[in-house]
Amino acid sequence: MAEKKVILLTAGSVDTAGSGASWKKFSKKSVTVTNYTAGDVAGYAAKVPGGVKTTAEALAATFEGDTAFAHVALGDVDASALEDALAKTLAAADRRTLVVLAAANTLMFYGLGINTKTDSIARAAKAEDIIPTVAYIADLPLPDDTTGAVLYQVLKETNLKLNEFLKLKEALTRMEAALQRDSREPWDKHDCA
Repeated sequence: MAEKKVILLTAGSVDTAGSGASWKKFSKKSVTVTNYTAGDVAGYAAKVPGGVKTTAEALAATFEGDTAFAHVALGDVDASALEDALAKTLAAADRRTLVVLAAANTLMFYGLGINTKTDSIARAAKAEDIIPTVAYIADLPLPDDTTGAVLYQVLKETNLKLNEFLKLKEALTRMEAALQRDSREPWDKHDCA
């Protein structure tokens, strides 16, 4: 099972004034990009190495293997269909999952690495910025022809990768120190004489 996961939901126009429980949970803890220019997000998603196109119903089964990126094309959905898809998506997600809703009229990020204290950002964003952003957060490989930029403003930590590296470096230093303390031969540790 992949350590970090991404679920990309693409749709036509969505009702951003939804009223269901899943929509409320999603919109309350997500960051909305208000200056978003829609584009061929599905086309960019199809180029992600190891990515899988699936349905909302099959998300849990999709992540049982090593899949780290799942794309769910919702098409044109009304509020109840969006609510149903979000309920299934949030059920398949855990604390190590990033969920992105990219529709013709909205772009929202939820979950892993996202700053939940920020409701929205006004930075200009395009469809080609979505894949570099999710790849940066979830350690996914980028397609060779990627031209977009990472949307740092949606992140909890701007220096996310640097902080992960520093934590790993610190853990390695602690491990090396523990190994140095315990570098005696097994027969030196016990009095067997």
